[in-house]
Amino acid sequence: MKKYALALTLGAALAFSGIATAQDAAPSAPAAAATTIGPAKGYLIIVGGGAIGPEIFKKFVALAGGPKANIVFVPTAGGDEAAAQALKIAAAAHPIGPNDPAPVLVPSEDHTPQTFYDYGAAKVTVLHTNDPKVADTDAFIEPLKTATGVWFNGGRQWHIADSYLGTKTEKAFDAVLDRGGVIGGTSAGASIQGSYLVRGDTKGNEVVEGDHTVGLGFLRNSAIDQHFLTRNRPFDLIPLIQKHPELLGISLDERTAIVVHGNSFQVLGPSYVAITDAHQWSDQSAKSPNDAAQKGKIYFLRDGQKFDLVTRKVSGQGDYGPDQNIAGTSSPSKNTSASNDDK
Repeated sequence: MKKYALALTLGAALAFSGIATAQDAAPSAPAAAATTIGPAKGYLIIVGGGAIGPEIFKKFVALAGGPKANIVFVPTAGGDEAAAQALKIAAAAHPIGPNDPAPVLVPSEDHTPQTFYDYGAAKVTVLHTNDPKVADTDAFIEPLKTATGVWFNGGRQWHIADSYLGTKTEKAFDAVLDRGGVIGGTSAGASIQGSYLVRGDTKGNEVVEGDHTVGLGFLRNSAIDQHFLTRNRPFDLIPLIQKHPELLGISLDERTAIVVHGNSFQVLGPSYVAITDAHQWSDQSAKSPNDAAQKGKIYFLRDGQKFDLVTRKVSGQGDYGPDQNIAGTSSPSKNTSASNDDK
């Protein structure tokens, strides 16, 4: 397995020239920016890959309806081999009954249909094709018509784009959100949720602006990267955002997510989310949202912090803060995972 090394320790990265933490970013007058906004009725859970903790899966299943959750599991990013494995596991997967032993809920990189049953879902259906003609049929989208949640697993995000963009399946994904459901995904399944598809190149995952640049756009005017500290990617979105200043760059580290609803999101997990916003640094002589013009081109958000997608400002602490969060952690912990679940 290809190994990735974090060249900068987290402490060094925070002190590195060109980075500011959200604690240092005092809000000021909003910049004129293209509107970045999530679903009005539904929710997005966008995860940076790696070993996902119970707090994230619990949130996803709860938003999908808890004990009534009807989940569609999409392994397409991993290709046909991953899909075949998911179907095999799904054949034996089942809801946890009163006589079953309680599942052990720990951070895991192994996300399967049984994972969602372990967290209390009522039904999990695997949905996969690499043929957009199949994805454009009523028969294929039947499970999505009653789904309350959709989960995209990791792999290569361009597989998802090739299979579902411009089809009835894409419209059915949107319909889940319109009904108030939740769409989640990790790694490649995170990047595909943006409107600009980051690392969507068929030649490899080191190419930020590749031969596939259109995502599913659940989060409009956004470009989403993942594994950003674990794989030493903190500055990778800067050239992209310089070229496309209307986009909001969002980079998520492993084991960490944002929960998006309407015009805001909240960070959930033990590591960091980085924001790259051209409107923060396009005018070095003027005040900008979060006072970031003089502080560098990216800044970090941590567990529990909220972000307003319209004003592009840090909007404070949410329902669970760094000392009272559902993950049970008081501060981010070092992440040394070297998972290869997305490209």
